[in-house]
Amino acid sequence: MAGWIALGVLVLIILWFVASYNGLVRARNNVRNAWAQIDVQLKRRHDLIPNLVEVVKDYMGYEQEVLTNVTKARNVAVAAQGPAAAAAAEAGLTRALAGLYAVMENYPDLKANQNVSQLQEELTSTENKIAFARQYYNDSVMVYNTKTEVIPTNIIANMGGFQKAEFFKTPEEEKAVPKVDLR
Repeated sequence: MAGWIALGVLVLIILWFVASYNGLVRARNNVRNAWAQIDVQLKRRHDLIPNLVEVVKDYMGYEQEVLTNVTKARNVAVAAQGPAAAAAAEAGLTRALAGLYAVMENYPDLKANQNVSQLQEELTSTENKIAFARQYYNDSVMVYNTKTEVIPTNIIANMGGFQKAEFFKTPEEEKAVPKVDLR
């Protein structure tokens, strides 16, 4: 009888171990999938920017520095690896695009151009998708990291080599509240 009880306990421990390990694998894969979704939206953003630059460059002959800044920032963003580097690079790209949009305000013909309007709308839509993808990614990271840290699954996480995932953080300069001066 005691042998059956010991066997039952051993089977329960093995089942718990397998279920815990599989839960960690699912959570890690969910984080990877969430990052892939961000990557898809960032690629879309990166693909739209050269089109926007190409359309506006004829109108903005004297503003080549602004266009160069956008192109350089895009190239840095494309090359970024990992959440921290991507967040910093994307913040730089956002600043460069804001500079481009500010300069575009000085060109009424450009603002009225249908291609420019459509590209700006697509970029805005993509920015919204990126924001949702970042939120989902960070939620997935939180669930995964919690599983790797809480008892008893942290034991399995350590044994299985599960490393904490990195959150997609907003760079400090992006957190500052913009000052509005209506004078």
